[in-house]
Amino acid sequence: MPHPKAGTTEWLSQVEEAIVAPELPIIDPHHHLWRRQGGNYLLEDLWSDTESGHRIKKTVFVECHAEYRKTGPIEEAPLGETAFVAGEAERGEACTDRAQIAAIVSRVDLRLPEDKLRSLLSQHTALGRGLFRGIRHAGARATHPEALFIAGSAPEGLYANSDFRAGVRLLGDLGLTYDTWHYHYQNQDFLALAKACPETVMILDHFGTPLGVGPYADTREARFTEWQADVAAIAEQCPNVVAKLGGMAMPDNGFGWSERDQPATSDEFVAAQQPYYEHMIDCFGVDRCMMESNFPVDKYSISYPVLYNGLKKIAASRPKADQARLFYGTAAEVYKIA
Repeated sequence: MPHPKAGTTEWLSQVEEAIVAPELPIIDPHHHLWRRQGGNYLLEDLWSDTESGHRIKKTVFVECHAEYRKTGPIEEAPLGETAFVAGEAERGEACTDRAQIAAIVSRVDLRLPEDKLRSLLSQHTALGRGLFRGIRHAGARATHPEALFIAGSAPEGLYANSDFRAGVRLLGDLGLTYDTWHYHYQNQDFLALAKACPETVMILDHFGTPLGVGPYADTREARFTEWQADVAAIAEQCPNVVAKLGGMAMPDNGFGWSERDQPATSDEFVAAQQPYYEHMIDCFGVDRCMMESNFPVDKYSISYPVLYNGLKKIAASRPKADQARLFYGTAAEVYKIA
């Protein structure tokens, strides 16, 4: 389990670094906002991170069960999240020199009948005030939930469910994206889903979450080889899939930084994770990869400025045009950000 102070300002401030390439424009394509008992992460908290040295111009909010409606039909509950985030985005528009929330990825149950699904997507569009771009109905299903900090609880066989696949295809028909996250042992199931829905742009979050805790704690090398083959197959066989590169500093990835007295440095981050990043970029290409923060979840291991230092160090040997795609261009294209 994480250190009692992991993720706190006091804990994170122990590691300070000079900012790498501060001039590089960035879209952070994956962050959350929430009000929770363990601590809020709202617009001012996001700005505290995005203004910590890097040139974060715009961001993409991704669903996290925040501010769901507490009354009415259960399938309409996620509409509250879209309204909440759109309100935060509107509140920030007056501050033109600060990072702007430029897109919203919301949630619906994609197994619903088509007429109901169309109605809900239309309502998300209206509530999103021009920012609604797609849906994340994640497939993560933990086989050992007792070992995980964040245990996904998707129903077994979700990716193969015919109603679910019809919902994913409908997103493509409507010009909307599909985001998901799952665990490394579900990559083949995701491959089958992506092949079955070729017209829908699908975003694979967090590398397919290679786990490194519980029964997976001592199998990293073997898992890495299997993971390499799986993501190479996804990249080759599914041109509709785009990869988000980040979200692998979660406690469940097993690098141990969240359990220490001090957070990770960017050099530690690079040493541990560069092979994953390089493999993804080699397989998908820069036009199908985008660097993400996954904040505030990854805050349990590393601070925002140090994380982006690490991401920039990983990309430093690549041409400037490739770096521009990884940190800005691909996200702008996929999420239709002007």
